[in-house]
Amino acid sequence: QVQLVESGGGLVLPGGSLRLSCAASLPTFSNYAMGWFRQAPGKEREFVALIGQHGNAYTSNPVKGRFTISRDNAKNTVWLQMNSLKPEDTAVYSCAATLRRTMSVIPTNFEVWGRGTLVTVSA
Repeated sequence: QVQLVESGGGLVLPGGSLRLSCAASLPTFSNYAMGWFRQAPGKEREFVALIGQHGNAYTSNPVKGRFTISRDNAKNTVWLQMNSLKPEDTAVYSCAATLRRTMSVIPTNFEVWGRGTLVTVSA
């Protein structure tokens, strides 16, 4: 069964940290580029970070320098380390997978999606 399952969300104080995990059940996980997206209430889904099949990583400008994406192909897992969290980072965070070799930040280019995990940054 092809699926992605996120975990690690929760309530955190501004300035705090969280690490999100995405456990993947995919045929040959290493063939997939993996992305993290987020959607805040009333807003469009937003690209957060992407890691390619060869480990090349990209993060969006709003999170650059604070968030880090990584993967372990032996564990079929991708992580999003989030530091210096801000209230505006509050959203449902979803991981996604694509077989595309061309790096893309467009949600419709990803074939497999998880259900998401809620991150709330609040005092």
